[in-house]
Amino acid sequence: MLEGRQCGIEGRDEMGDSQNVQLQVRCELLRSLHQADAPLLLPNAWDVASARAVVAAGFPVVATSSAAVAAALGYEDQERAPADEMFAAAARIARAVDVPVTVDAEAGYGMEPTDLVAALRSIGAAGCNLEDTDHRVGGLRAPSEHAKWLAAVRQAATETDYPLVVNARVDVFVPALLAGADSEVMAPLVPDAIERATAYLDAGADCVYPIGLWEPGALREFVSQVAGPVNVVRLPPTPPLAELAALGVARVSWGPFLHHSAMARFGEELAALRDG
Repeated sequence: MLEGRQCGIEGRDEMGDSQNVQLQVRCELLRSLHQADAPLLLPNAWDVASARAVVAAGFPVVATSSAAVAAALGYEDQERAPADEMFAAAARIARAVDVPVTVDAEAGYGMEPTDLVAALRSIGAAGCNLEDTDHRVGGLRAPSEHAKWLAAVRQAATETDYPLVVNARVDVFVPALLAGADSEVMAPLVPDAIERATAYLDAGADCVYPIGLWEPGALREFVSQVAGPVNVVRLPPTPPLAELAALGVARVSWGPFLHHSAMARFGEELAALRDG
Protein backbone atom coordinates (compact mmCIF):
# COMPACT_ATOMS: atom_id res chain seq x y z
CA MET A 1 0.00 0.00 0.00
CA LEU A 2 1.25 3.44 -0.93
CA GLU A 3 1.65 5.72 2.04
CA GLY A 4 1.05 9.44 1.78
CA ARG A 5 4.65 10.32 2.62
CA GLN A 6 5.87 8.23 -0.31
CA CYS A 7 3.92 10.48 -2.65
CA GLY A 8 5.73 13.54 -1.34
CA ILE A 9 2.81 14.39 0.94
CA GLU A 10 3.10 17.26 3.34
CA GLY A 11 0.92 17.71 6.39
CA ARG A 12 -1.51 20.57 6.73
CA ASP A 13 0.80 22.48 9.06
CA GLU A 14 3.46 22.43 6.32
CA MET A 15 1.16 24.07 3.76
CA GLY A 16 1.32 27.85 3.94
CA ASP A 17 -1.80 29.78 4.92
CA SER A 18 -1.96 31.52 1.55
CA GLN A 19 -1.65 28.21 -0.31
CA ASN A 20 -4.38 26.70 1.83
CA VAL A 21 -6.71 29.64 1.19
CA GLN A 22 -5.98 29.54 -2.54
CA LEU A 23 -6.76 25.83 -2.67
CA GLN A 24 -10.02 26.34 -0.78
CA VAL A 25 -11.03 29.09 -3.20
CA ARG A 26 -10.30 26.85 -6.17
CA CYS A 27 -12.30 23.99 -4.67
CA GLU A 28 -15.32 26.22 -4.12
CA LEU A 29 -15.00 27.74 -7.59
CA LEU A 30 -14.97 24.27 -9.13
CA ARG A 31 -18.01 23.26 -7.08
CA SER A 32 -19.91 26.40 -8.10
CA LEU A 33 -19.40 25.70 -11.82
CA HIS A 34 -21.59 22.58 -11.77
CA GLN A 35 -24.78 24.03 -13.29
CA ALA A 36 -27.35 21.90 -15.07
CA ASP A 37 -28.35 24.71 -17.45
CA ALA A 38 -24.74 25.52 -18.39
CA PRO A 39 -22.58 22.37 -18.15
CA LEU A 40 -18.96 22.71 -17.09
CA LEU A 41 -16.87 21.68 -20.09
CA LEU A 42 -13.72 19.76 -19.27
CA PRO A 43 -11.36 19.06 -22.21
CA ASN A 44 -9.02 16.65 -20.43
CA ALA A 45 -5.29 17.39 -20.35
CA TRP A 46 -2.31 15.09 -19.84
CA ASP A 47 0.69 17.36 -19.24
CA VAL A 48 1.58 21.00 -18.59
CA ALA A 49 1.53 21.97 -22.27
CA SER A 50 -1.95 20.56 -22.87
CA ALA A 51 -3.23 22.04 -19.58
CA ARG A 52 -1.95 25.49 -20.52
CA ALA A 53 -3.62 25.11 -23.92
CA VAL A 54 -6.95 24.37 -22.18
CA VAL A 55 -6.63 27.54 -20.10
CA ALA A 56 -5.52 29.64 -23.08
CA ALA A 57 -8.64 28.49 -24.94
CA GLY A 58 -10.76 30.03 -22.16
CA PHE A 59 -11.86 26.99 -20.17
CA PRO A 60 -12.18 27.74 -16.43
CA VAL A 61 -11.00 24.35 -15.12
CA VAL A 62 -8.36 21.80 -16.10
CA ALA A 63 -9.22 18.13 -15.73
CA THR A 64 -6.73 15.33 -16.18
CA SER A 65 -7.40 12.01 -17.89
CA SER A 66 -5.78 9.02 -16.21
CA ALA A 67 -5.53 7.16 -19.51
CA ALA A 68 -3.87 10.12 -21.24
CA VAL A 69 -1.51 10.89 -18.35
CA ALA A 70 -0.53 7.21 -18.08
CA ALA A 71 0.11 7.06 -21.82
CA ALA A 72 2.29 10.19 -21.66
CA LEU A 73 4.28 8.51 -18.89
CA GLY A 74 4.65 5.28 -20.86
CA TYR A 75 2.04 3.14 -19.10
CA GLU A 76 -1.39 1.68 -19.74
CA ASP A 77 -4.49 2.90 -17.92
CA GLN A 78 -6.38 1.23 -15.07
CA GLU A 79 -3.84 1.87 -12.31
CA ARG A 80 -0.94 0.27 -14.17
CA ALA A 81 1.07 3.47 -13.74
CA PRO A 82 2.71 4.01 -10.33
CA ALA A 83 0.64 6.33 -8.16
CA ASP A 84 3.60 8.55 -7.32
CA GLU A 85 4.26 9.21 -11.01
CA MET A 86 0.60 9.99 -11.66
CA PHE A 87 0.44 12.39 -8.72
CA ALA A 88 3.72 14.03 -9.75
CA ALA A 89 2.31 14.67 -13.24
CA ALA A 90 -0.85 16.16 -11.74
CA ALA A 91 1.21 18.32 -9.39
CA ARG A 92 3.15 19.79 -12.31
CA ILE A 93 -0.13 20.68 -14.00
CA ALA A 94 -1.62 22.25 -10.86
CA ARG A 95 1.51 24.38 -10.35
CA ALA A 96 1.49 25.55 -13.97
CA VAL A 97 -2.05 26.94 -14.25
CA ASP A 98 -4.07 29.52 -12.34
CA VAL A 99 -7.39 27.68 -12.47
CA PRO A 100 -8.83 24.76 -10.48
CA VAL A 101 -7.45 21.35 -11.44
CA THR A 102 -9.50 18.21 -10.98
CA VAL A 103 -7.48 15.01 -11.03
CA ASP A 104 -8.53 11.63 -12.35
CA ALA A 105 -7.38 9.53 -9.41
CA GLU A 106 -8.84 6.30 -10.83
CA ALA A 107 -9.90 4.02 -7.95
CA GLY A 108 -7.52 5.59 -5.45
CA TYR A 109 -4.53 3.32 -6.14
CA GLY A 110 -5.29 1.12 -3.15
CA MET A 111 -4.54 4.01 -0.77
CA GLU A 112 -6.28 4.56 2.52
CA PRO A 113 -8.67 7.54 2.37
CA THR A 114 -6.50 9.69 4.64
CA ASP A 115 -3.41 9.06 2.49
CA LEU A 116 -5.30 9.65 -0.74
CA VAL A 117 -6.73 12.94 0.51
CA ALA A 118 -3.32 14.02 1.76
CA ALA A 119 -1.82 13.27 -1.66
CA LEU A 120 -4.51 15.22 -3.50
CA ARG A 121 -4.21 18.14 -1.12
CA SER A 122 -0.42 18.18 -1.38
CA ILE A 123 -0.50 18.47 -5.18
CA GLY A 124 -3.12 21.23 -5.11
CA ALA A 125 -6.04 19.29 -6.58
CA ALA A 126 -9.36 21.13 -6.31
CA GLY A 127 -11.26 17.99 -7.23
CA CYS A 128 -10.88 14.35 -8.20
CA ASN A 129 -12.56 11.48 -10.00
CA LEU A 130 -12.91 8.29 -8.01
CA GLU A 131 -14.31 5.22 -9.75
CA ASP A 132 -16.07 2.18 -8.34
CA THR A 133 -14.06 -0.36 -10.34
CA ASP A 134 -11.73 -2.52 -8.26
CA HIS A 135 -8.76 -2.99 -10.58
CA ARG A 136 -7.23 -5.62 -8.32
CA VAL A 137 -10.08 -8.05 -9.00
CA GLY A 138 -11.32 -6.66 -12.30
CA GLY A 139 -14.90 -5.94 -11.25
CA LEU A 140 -17.11 -3.39 -9.56
CA ARG A 141 -17.10 -2.81 -5.83
CA ALA A 142 -20.39 -3.36 -4.03
CA PRO A 143 -22.24 -0.02 -3.82
CA SER A 144 -22.32 -0.08 -0.02
CA GLU A 145 -18.60 -0.84 0.18
CA HIS A 146 -17.67 1.95 -2.21
CA ALA A 147 -20.03 4.40 -0.52
CA LYS A 148 -18.37 3.66 2.82
CA TRP A 149 -14.96 4.33 1.28
CA LEU A 150 -16.16 7.59 -0.29
CA ALA A 151 -17.58 8.66 3.08
CA ALA A 152 -14.14 8.10 4.60
CA VAL A 153 -12.59 10.21 1.83
CA ARG A 154 -15.05 13.01 2.56
CA GLN A 155 -14.38 12.78 6.29
CA ALA A 156 -10.61 12.91 5.77
CA ALA A 157 -10.99 16.00 3.60
CA THR A 158 -13.33 17.72 6.05
CA GLU A 159 -11.00 17.04 8.98
CA THR A 160 -8.19 18.89 7.15
CA ASP A 161 -10.43 21.82 6.12
CA TYR A 162 -10.11 20.76 2.50
CA PRO A 163 -13.33 21.20 0.45
CA LEU A 164 -12.28 18.65 -2.17
CA VAL A 165 -14.80 18.25 -5.00
CA VAL A 166 -15.41 14.52 -5.42
CA ASN A 167 -16.74 13.24 -8.74
CA ALA A 168 -17.84 9.65 -8.11
CA ARG A 169 -17.59 7.57 -11.26
CA VAL A 170 -20.25 4.91 -11.79
CA ASP A 171 -18.82 2.17 -14.00
CA VAL A 172 -21.82 -0.10 -14.63
CA PHE A 173 -21.94 0.87 -18.33
CA VAL A 174 -18.23 0.27 -18.98
CA PRO A 175 -18.34 -3.48 -19.77
CA ALA A 176 -21.12 -2.98 -22.32
CA LEU A 177 -19.28 -0.03 -23.83
CA LEU A 178 -16.03 -1.99 -24.20
CA ALA A 179 -17.94 -4.90 -25.72
CA GLY A 180 -19.38 -2.60 -28.38
CA ALA A 181 -22.97 -3.12 -27.26
CA ASP A 182 -25.63 -0.85 -28.74
CA SER A 183 -27.81 1.66 -26.94
CA GLU A 184 -30.50 -0.90 -26.08
CA VAL A 185 -28.37 -2.40 -23.32
CA MET A 186 -28.25 0.88 -21.40
CA ALA A 187 -31.83 1.13 -20.10
CA PRO A 188 -31.67 -2.14 -18.08
CA LEU A 189 -28.48 -0.92 -16.39
CA VAL A 190 -29.90 2.43 -15.31
CA PRO A 191 -31.52 1.23 -12.02
CA ASP A 192 -28.18 -0.15 -10.79
CA ALA A 193 -26.46 3.07 -11.83
CA ILE A 194 -29.05 5.17 -10.00
CA GLU A 195 -28.67 3.06 -6.85
CA ARG A 196 -24.92 3.50 -6.92
CA ALA A 197 -25.07 7.23 -7.69
CA THR A 198 -27.54 7.85 -4.87
CA ALA A 199 -25.38 5.96 -2.38
CA TYR A 200 -22.28 7.88 -3.46
CA LEU A 201 -23.98 11.27 -3.18
CA ASP A 202 -25.32 10.32 0.24
CA ALA A 203 -21.73 9.41 1.21
CA GLY A 204 -20.52 12.92 0.40
CA ALA A 205 -19.70 12.93 -3.32
CA ASP A 206 -20.41 16.23 -5.07
CA CYS A 207 -21.07 14.86 -8.55
CA VAL A 208 -21.65 11.47 -10.16
CA TYR A 209 -20.19 10.24 -13.43
CA PRO A 210 -22.00 7.39 -15.20
CA ILE A 211 -19.22 6.96 -17.72
CA GLY A 212 -20.36 5.46 -21.01
CA LEU A 213 -24.03 6.47 -20.57
CA TRP A 214 -25.00 8.42 -23.68
CA GLU A 215 -28.36 7.16 -24.95
CA PRO A 216 -30.74 10.15 -24.45
CA GLY A 217 -33.67 8.24 -22.92
CA ALA A 218 -31.52 6.34 -20.44
CA LEU A 219 -29.56 9.48 -19.64
CA ARG A 220 -32.76 11.45 -19.04
CA GLU A 221 -33.98 8.77 -16.64
CA PHE A 222 -30.67 8.76 -14.76
CA VAL A 223 -30.50 12.55 -14.42
CA SER A 224 -34.13 12.82 -13.31
CA GLN A 225 -33.67 10.24 -10.57
CA VAL A 226 -30.33 11.40 -9.19
CA ALA A 227 -30.30 14.30 -6.73
CA GLY A 228 -26.94 15.76 -7.69
CA PRO A 229 -24.84 17.03 -10.60
CA VAL A 230 -24.19 14.52 -13.39
CA ASN A 231 -21.02 14.24 -15.50
CA VAL A 232 -21.14 12.76 -19.02
CA VAL A 233 -18.22 11.79 -21.25
CA ARG A 234 -18.25 12.97 -24.86
CA LEU A 235 -18.29 9.69 -26.73
CA PRO A 236 -18.85 9.93 -30.50
CA PRO A 237 -22.61 9.09 -30.23
CA THR A 238 -23.21 11.41 -27.24
CA PRO A 239 -25.89 14.06 -27.95
CA PRO A 240 -24.78 17.65 -28.74
CA LEU A 241 -23.90 19.94 -25.85
CA ALA A 242 -27.16 21.88 -26.10
CA GLU A 243 -29.13 18.65 -25.78
CA LEU A 244 -27.04 17.51 -22.82
CA ALA A 245 -27.78 20.84 -21.09
CA ALA A 246 -31.49 20.37 -21.81
CA LEU A 247 -31.29 16.90 -20.25
CA GLY A 248 -29.84 18.46 -17.08
CA VAL A 249 -26.21 17.36 -17.42
CA ALA A 250 -23.95 19.60 -15.29
CA ARG A 251 -20.52 18.52 -16.45
CA VAL A 252 -19.07 17.19 -19.71
CA SER A 253 -15.66 15.51 -20.03
CA TRP A 254 -13.68 14.40 -23.06
CA GLY A 255 -11.68 11.71 -21.24
CA PRO A 256 -8.76 10.37 -23.31
CA PHE A 257 -10.21 11.34 -26.70
CA LEU A 258 -8.36 14.64 -27.15
CA HIS A 259 -5.09 12.84 -26.41
CA HIS A 260 -6.02 10.16 -28.94
CA SER A 261 -6.79 12.85 -31.51
CA ALA A 262 -3.57 14.75 -30.81
CA MET A 263 -1.46 11.62 -31.17
CA ALA A 264 -3.24 10.66 -34.39
CA ARG A 265 -2.49 14.11 -35.80
CA PHE A 266 1.12 13.76 -34.68
CA GLY A 267 1.32 10.44 -36.52
CA GLU A 268 -0.01 12.09 -39.66
CA GLU A 269 2.59 14.85 -39.37
CA LEU A 270 5.33 12.26 -38.96
CA ALA A 271 4.14 10.37 -42.02
CA ALA A 272 4.15 13.62 -43.98
CA LEU A 273 7.78 14.19 -43.03
CA ARG A 274 8.71 10.90 -44.69
CA ASP A 275 6.71 11.72 -47.78
CA GLY A 276 8.12 15.24 -48.07
